Amino acid sequence: MLELRPNCETCDCDLPPDSPDAMICSFECTFCCSCAEGTHAGICPNCGGEFVRRPVRPAKLLDRYPASTKRKTL
Repeated sequence: MLELRPNCETCDCDLPPDSPDAMICSFECTFCCSCAEGTHAGICPNCGGEFVRRPVRPAKLLDRYPASTKRKTL
């Protein structure tokens, strides 16, 4: 199950579980669209993988399967 990390690892902006602006790589490194596409040109600075839009977990499942609260930055 995805962690749904709460922030962009570059600019530290908030990325709540329902954010359509969250991008992840295959290791779940998490970035906002601006940083993923602009700053990092679509390539994860941690692992070199590509970014895809992070799926949104349905709100009704967040109580049972909460998003991570651990913030991570580069």
